[in-house]
Amino acid sequence: MKLGILSAIYDGFSFEEMIDNASENGYECVEVACWPQGKAERRYAGVSHIDVNDTSEKYIAYLKDYCGKKKIRISSLAYYPNTMDGDPEKRSASIEHLKKVIRMSRLLGVNLVTTFIGRDQTKNVEDNLEIFKQVWPPIIRFAEEQGVKVAIENCPMLFGAEQWPGGQNLFTTPDLWRKMFALLPSDNFGINFDPSHFVWQQMDYIRPLYEFRDKIFHVHFKDIKLLPDRLRDVGIMAYPLEYMVPKLPGLGDVDWGKYVSALTDIGYDGCACVEIEDKAFEGSRRRVLESVKLSYRYMRQFVI
Repeated sequence: MKLGILSAIYDGFSFEEMIDNASENGYECVEVACWPQGKAERRYAGVSHIDVNDTSEKYIAYLKDYCGKKKIRISSLAYYPNTMDGDPEKRSASIEHLKKVIRMSRLLGVNLVTTFIGRDQTKNVEDNLEIFKQVWPPIIRFAEEQGVKVAIENCPMLFGAEQWPGGQNLFTTPDLWRKMFALLPSDNFGINFDPSHFVWQQMDYIRPLYEFRDKIFHVHFKDIKLLPDRLRDVGIMAYPLEYMVPKLPGLGDVDWGKYVSALTDIGYDGCACVEIEDKAFEGSRRRVLESVKLSYRYMRQFVI
């Protein structure tokens, strides 16, 4: 298993600065954010450290050489949009850019993209499965042609009023995973497993590792802290951020010993990337860099 970090936390850093810092802190790999250039629509979105529109041999060679010199690999190219947005223009733009990310992943020899399925947040699960059947087979077919695997993170993308009522990612539970894998059977379609989202949904985050062991292409290390007093006050039907908060690994409720132990049980030897979304470590570049260092220090005890 290789310990890495998702580059979205390095907002405002150049590609070189990001790679340098990750390498200096001991990380072995980086999940590189590849959003379109422009204003971010939400926290940690809009960050881009690789320009997927530049497919020149010179640029590709430079990226490879720089990572090689710093002895750090790219675990995947990351882009987490809503490819099933109810707005046809937004949906089309997200799919177009996702395909560019897939193509760039092939050109770099990474051959993995981490992303979301998406969801029309105004429609029910059954209707969204119908949308999935229309939207995703062509995307996965394109990925197959490129020789690239696509790993879907299990974040519901339901945090506040802007994602109400259904959230913006359908790929949230083992039950839905089974349905989508049955609808779209492909060796290139799998999971980017994040245990933190199961914590606030009050679900088991260990058992699915064993059932879906052959579908786990990538892993996230992010923590969540439930706020019991708030949960008792607002209940599970409230906006999730009213009763939980994302934290650095080790500062929340995930049992990292059990989680990594299960990963070793199933023989997972891929990349496991820290995802930092802890507001307690925002506000300055110094605090961001502290969060990167602390996360590495904590997770290194489990990943040798």
